[in-house]
Amino acid sequence: MQRRNFLTTLAAVAITAKQSTVAAPRTSVSIQGDRFFINGRPTYAGRTFKGMRIEGLLMNSRMVQGIYDDRNPETRDRWKYPDTGKWDAERNTREFIAAMPEWRKHGLLAITLNLQGGSPQGYSKEQPWYNSAFEADGTLNKAYMRRLARILNKADALGMVVILGYFYFGQDQRLQDEEAVKRGVVNATKWLQPWRNVLIEIANECDNRAYDHAIIKKDRIHELIKLAKSVNNRVPVGTSFNGNSIPSSNVIAASDFLLLHGNGVTNPNRIAEMVNLTRRDPAYRPMPILFNEDDHFYFDKADNNMLKALSAYASWGYFDPGKSDYQDGYQCPPVNWGINTERKKGFFNLLKEITGT
Repeated sequence: MQRRNFLTTLAAVAITAKQSTVAAPRTSVSIQGDRFFINGRPTYAGRTFKGMRIEGLLMNSRMVQGIYDDRNPETRDRWKYPDTGKWDAERNTREFIAAMPEWRKHGLLAITLNLQGGSPQGYSKEQPWYNSAFEADGTLNKAYMRRLARILNKADALGMVVILGYFYFGQDQRLQDEEAVKRGVVNATKWLQPWRNVLIEIANECDNRAYDHAIIKKDRIHELIKLAKSVNNRVPVGTSFNGNSIPSSNVIAASDFLLLHGNGVTNPNRIAEMVNLTRRDPAYRPMPILFNEDDHFYFDKADNNMLKALSAYASWGYFDPGKSDYQDGYQCPPVNWGINTERKKGFFNLLKEITGT
């Protein structure tokens, strides 16, 4: 009996270890000038759409709750599945992974995840839930990282990239102090070393006033960008800003790529203007500009935020906040990760047309 228990434990350890690494990476993302490359070839090689150059872009979708959990027992029941009456973090990740091949078939090359997720209500003033892959001292939570490893491995097999955010306002206070924040950056970046299909987004919207730790805010976040690059210089690093905001010069100077958000931008022309203003900053040098959050759609119209980003040669990312009913959106648990609504279909169908997939 003791030998059987020992062998069972050994097998479980082996499975966990296998899930927490990738034996032989198939997918490697890199940057040359203002273009993204996968496995040494520009993305969407040779592709144009209505006269717009698509080659070298990284079309993406905000899927930050792929490893979501709620460690606060008082709020955990808010995310329960309608068929079981309870929340299940492992089920959430399983269903996420099962949906990934269909996203890829439609031309999606990148997904945004975050170690502290995003608001599970779409937008929130108060965030009593506890969703963080970081412990208070900056060490990594093993259950979160096992779920993340499974997604990274699936993305690697599919030829996809993961834009991995570290911090989210409303949850960064889960780390006890600035040293814990820096320790978290070091630990997460070291942990990523086996993979080649990752871009790091240090913080979602670093200019958001809700952040507790000053080092995560826009005036100092370049310190964390540089810290991550010092730990693993193979992984491109950047950070994002609030919707309708232009990156600050200190961030542009430190980053490998630039992240913009289109939330709050109702005039599509402003999307192109944001890209152009970013390129005019004295600190700018040729590098990719990528929207990885935009909650404006109108995919059936000739003029929309997505197409305006492409017209300025910037990648665009779909953000569908939805609501918590397992039917709508990609941000609010319990999430239906399928292409199951008219809005999702509108995005993926246009994406398929743009990329020629």
